[in-house]
Amino acid sequence: MLKLYLPEPGSDEFNEVVEGRDDVLVSDLSVTEFISAIARRLRQRSLAREAARRLQHALLGRLDEDVYRRVELTRDVHRRAEQFLLSLPETPLRAADALHLALATSARAASLASFDARLAAAARAVGLPTYPA
Repeated sequence: MLKLYLPEPGSDEFNEVVEGRDDVLVSDLSVTEFISAIARRLRQRSLAREAARRLQHALLGRLDEDVYRRVELTRDVHRRAEQFLLSLPETPLRAADALHLALATSARAASLASFDARLAAAARAVGLPTYPA
């Protein structure tokens, strides 16, 4: 998510891929991770507090405007994440990554956008295409 709002390596390409799509799925877990990344930049003094607030409001506004499709963390999603944690021993997933994978598969996402190598590998292991490939 952060690549959509702050310039990072790969941001331009990722923005082009997402631009105009109406099938981008976002969970509150993603929002919390987005805010965590912004908070880290605040602590590092590489982002001003007002800029952090604007980024938070921009993301939440897009969710409220239904630019992104919200997916919910339910009990079933947690159970699916736990199954991924137990069934993918070659891919050491963290809990949050397992939840992202479970959200994507539960929502029948066409693909998973992740710049995290472990999460992308786990997605491919369960047959979910990834971006970047």
